[in-house]
Amino acid sequence: MLPGVNEWQIMRGRVYGADHTDPGPRPGRAYAELVGGPLDGLLLDITDRPAREVREGVALRTEIGRYGAGGRALYVPRGDGGRRFDWAGDTP
Repeated sequence: MLPGVNEWQIMRGRVYGADHTDPGPRPGRAYAELVGGPLDGLLLDITDRPAREVREGVALRTEIGRYGAGGRALYVPRGDGGRRFDWAGDTP
């Protein structure tokens, strides 16, 4: 890791699930910022997500949540038109 740079700074602005060699957002896609929890600061591509998930929330796989490998972080839309999803907890 670079001196003075923490894991949070490295992850911020990256797209959840994107390849580490191409982590940034792409033109023409819609993104929501994940706020809080283990995926804080990542962007979630909601372009092709089912409308129900954009409306009600998502369970995203993560190895850095409470349950480790195989666990999921729950995020629900904030009510700002899908621009931010707030962390609601972790689940196995």
